[in-house]
Amino acid sequence: MQFFISILLTLKFITLPPDSNTMAVPYTSSFDLRQDVISVPNYKTQVKMDFVFNMQVYQLGCDTMPNVKFWRSIMNLHKDSALFNTPANRNVLSKTHINQWEEKDLTQKSCFKDSLRDCYCLEDSARILLTNGKSFFYDFEKASANFHRGINDFIANGVDPWYAQAILMIESPNKLQKSNAGAYGSFQLMKDVARLFGLKVNKNIDERVDFDRSAFAASSLIKKICIPKTRQILDSLGITGYQENELWFRLLVMHSYHAGAGNVKKALFSFRPTEGNMNLIYTLWHTETKQFRSASQNYSQLVLAAMLEVNEKFKLAPHQLVIEPKPKENALR
Repeated sequence: MQFFISILLTLKFITLPPDSNTMAVPYTSSFDLRQDVISVPNYKTQVKMDFVFNMQVYQLGCDTMPNVKFWRSIMNLHKDSALFNTPANRNVLSKTHINQWEEKDLTQKSCFKDSLRDCYCLEDSARILLTNGKSFFYDFEKASANFHRGINDFIANGVDPWYAQAILMIESPNKLQKSNAGAYGSFQLMKDVARLFGLKVNKNIDERVDFDRSAFAASSLIKKICIPKTRQILDSLGITGYQENELWFRLLVMHSYHAGAGNVKKALFSFRPTEGNMNLIYTLWHTETKQFRSASQNYSQLVLAAMLEVNEKFKLAPHQLVIEPKPKENALR
């Protein structure tokens, strides 16, 4: 998760005095926070646990999007393998073993990519990416063990639990680890953000390792910064009349959580959408600014891919649902 110094300035409105004209209106959810929460059995123990399930991802056809299907493949691909693909639509051109690819010299690598361009009738200048398998990272069995706890921590703080599950699925789903930017914990919080929401982070203690306190800080960040700032961006674009539990809005908030609302605003203003829908998100996938690049573009794609993968593991995908046949009525005589 990427946060920048600007977020410190953004957080100032939390501590403004009550009589300040610029004090933000406290955020409250406009819908039942438990509307998407269902009870499902745990993978191993079969004990019932809370789980967020929303049919919109199927109703809107997100499961058919090439970019989403690509990331699902990466989530199931061993780290020793990789896929050659095109950045625009993530079409898979070829698969390779990492060791075999690394054994090639620069000339051989260049020739192989040229052969792919010829095979798929691509322009000579077309970029071809090599993306490594990440099945070791996207360990959804381990991640799901924390869903129940994260969902209820977010609800206790008055925040849509959809965000808790989304973050747990993609930020640190296999183990606690520190990102290159310094984010840490199940919700991948930066030090300054954690401290601003009451967590101790110093040489002797790092409360980002505490799941419940980290969940409180992450949900507070979403409630006090990400959602209000996302709403402000949409207001400035003249986009109104939406519901905050619509999938596209939730994904846009996740982009603010990852890249920072200021960077999301710059990206949106580069193409100035006039409606709030999934097309806004799809366009964002192909939009690049100075601080909104590949990792930012991919973020909501990963959320959707992880959501679909987890739904399948819990056997909640539409094609997995078993519909009991209606009993045949006796023919009238």
